[in-house]
Amino acid sequence: MDKNYKILVINPGSTSTKIALFNNEEEIFNTNISHEPEEMKCFKEVQEQLPYRRDMVERELALKGTEISDIDIFVGRGGGLVPIAGGTYEVTAKLAEHASKGMSGQHPAQLASQICKQFADRYGKHAFVVNPPDVDEFDLIARISGVKGLYRESRIHALNQKEVALRYCAAKERKYNEINLIICHIGGGISVTAHRKGKMVDSNDIMNGDGPMAPTRAGSLPYLKVIKMAYSGEYTEKELVSKLNKEGGLTDHLGTADAKEVEKRIIDGDKYAETVYNAMIYQIAKSVGSCACVLKGNVDAILLTGGISHSKYLVDTLKEYIGWISPIEVMAGEFEMEALAAGALRVMRGEEEAVVYTGQPLSLPACFS
Repeated sequence: MDKNYKILVINPGSTSTKIALFNNEEEIFNTNISHEPEEMKCFKEVQEQLPYRRDMVERELALKGTEISDIDIFVGRGGGLVPIAGGTYEVTAKLAEHASKGMSGQHPAQLASQICKQFADRYGKHAFVVNPPDVDEFDLIARISGVKGLYRESRIHALNQKEVALRYCAAKERKYNEINLIICHIGGGISVTAHRKGKMVDSNDIMNGDGPMAPTRAGSLPYLKVIKMAYSGEYTEKELVSKLNKEGGLTDHLGTADAKEVEKRIIDGDKYAETVYNAMIYQIAKSVGSCACVLKGNVDAILLTGGISHSKYLVDTLKEYIGWISPIEVMAGEFEMEALAAGALRVMRGEEEAVVYTGQPLSLPACFS
């Protein structure tokens, strides 16, 4: 019989911290700790939030009647690391140090590994991160752009994409490292990724602006027109970044990021909403076609995940474009909290080895430096 592990999952976001307690795969509770905007304004840097977020987690656990000392494993979202391969990483001093510095940029997710390590050190337990946002498994050829020294990076929904791939393989009795998949995470951000034999070898960069437009993101744009916008005098750098990365896509066209609201407008006869929404779906389909080329047409399945994949309208329309490529399976929603717990469990059960974080980033061959 499997040993029972109590697992605390910590997933900080911009305005809240999600936590969940698992007994092996069974979820005991899942809650979202909201942070008031006025409280967050007190912190100039993300790293300054660490004691506040940790104390909020402790307070919530006390309210739930959970003794932290009874928890066996602490697992966090991860972030702030150098580019790394996928897997489950034990939180070492080096990993926590890099997270505290935000090596890949500042985001609340970087606090998760540090909170987990503090709890684990206090009680002599284990701390992990699983497929953090820093996972980069791109092929060398996928990194090359048309500008020397400007290389493409992996910025995708790595955690949910990997979990969906593993769930699909378990259901089909297949091995992730033996098949090819195209996975579309369709939510507030959209990432379409080619998975070749267990590696995410190419995708669109959801952070720096690439791929399909999304509910809040502009996606790929003609760069000369963007340059003209940047030098028009109408925007500061911060305003233009916000327009493209936070207020673009459906939000810019239709004033809402809510796909359900857009579909309601379509039913009510709004032709502009219909055209824009269909354009987003069309762009997702084009990205799927690109990934099929990356995999040289050898695609075992296309998996649709993320919150908007619940939409029958979107799924049916998308299938008209890409149904000829391979079978399509819908695995709607996000499985981030379950994925974090599952990754830690695989290590504790000996099903996979924890990866050692070296702190050395993936590097290009010397000829590209």
